[in-house]
Amino acid sequence: MTQAPPAQVVHGDFPAGGPIDFCPDRHYLLYARDGVLRLDDGGRVWSLPPARAALIAATRPITFWLPRPVTALSVLFDATHGPAPAADLSVFDMSPLARALLEELRHCTDGPTDAHEQALFDTLRKVVWRLAETPSPAQRPAGRSDLVRRALDRTEAQLDSQPSFAALAEDLAVTQRTLARHILAETGMTWRANLRRMRVIRAIEWLADPDRSITDIALGTGYASLSAFNAAFREITGQTPSDYRDSFRT
Repeated sequence: MTQAPPAQVVHGDFPAGGPIDFCPDRHYLLYARDGVLRLDDGGRVWSLPPARAALIAATRPITFWLPRPVTALSVLFDATHGPAPAADLSVFDMSPLARALLEELRHCTDGPTDAHEQALFDTLRKVVWRLAETPSPAQRPAGRSDLVRRALDRTEAQLDSQPSFAALAEDLAVTQRTLARHILAETGMTWRANLRRMRVIRAIEWLADPDRSITDIALGTGYASLSAFNAAFREITGQTPSDYRDSFRT
């Protein structure tokens, strides 16, 4: 049996599709160099534009899908070389150093070929492991019950308009009070807080598209003004939309 290399890159273009159930046999740095990945671990949903990545511990099952074509630049790290990640799943903001190391190693699809490339992989592991210790708060609860999942999915489908909670409850054939109670119990947030978070997550995905202006993104996610959009985005990510976009253009 051929022994797996200590680390190797997964680099290539992939069409839109999914959901894809995946259980890596090695620690997996999941990253989209171009495009957006969506990651679902059953109770939480994240978007992964080029500004963000996920570190998944070996044997940790996940589900992901590609809303549009993606250029992946991911890495598989052998679990016997170095420590395990602090958490079995962490989504975090990528640093310029981590992206630069990935670019330098993108041809190493069969693993390192010399001591220099091995040293770069070792450095990348240390950088990514450290970044993963500070996970991003921009995630969307998925809900556990069919009722809450349908409510959140239908809300997300109406982000470019002004979703109505009363109309949503009527559509799902439950009272507003019942629906509000279930959403709060399963997600830890009110419906309106979920709506605000969904809008920011959608904006995070769209900021990866250089052809979309920030004004178009604000209007397309349901905000009537740039100031309201900027305030909501900063509240959840800690950055303005412009700063966030610049962070992965550098």
